Amino acid sequence: MTTAGQCGLRPAARCSLALCAALLSGALTACGGGGTAANGAGTTPAAHRTTPAEICAALVSYWAKEALKGSEWAGLDWEQKGLSNEQYALHEEVVAAARAEQAKHGDAAAGALIDRETAERCAAANGATGSSENWREPDWTATGTPPS
Repeated sequence: MTTAGQCGLRPAARCSLALCAALLSGALTACGGGGTAANGAGTTPAAHRTTPAEICAALVSYWAKEALKGSEWAGLDWEQKGLSNEQYALHEEVVAAARAEQAKHGDAAAGALIDRETAERCAAANGATGSSENWREPDWTATGTPPS
């Protein structure tokens, strides 16, 4: 039996993988992938593809909120958080703005600002993924069809 530690993954890399899996699981459940009986008989839920901008917004928003509340994981570097260089730059800008908002209007306003700013900035940057030296587009994107 081989464990993740035996495969050479550092604890922070395992944490990043677990976070990505949790985010993807949550996105699939929210999109009807939970398999509930709420769908009518014979109906198929609409397919949903998570865009790079949506993934960017989810990751940057999560880590910005962690930084704002001062969690123990907020001190990880950009790579350990699963962010590209460009996403990390957005993260730093959003955290600075959220800290100012938090001082003026409280935690709820800062959280709303994080959600709004990350969605807007990630959409404008088309996911902000192109600046990482180690990032590459998945092989299936050329065909437009992810593997099943």
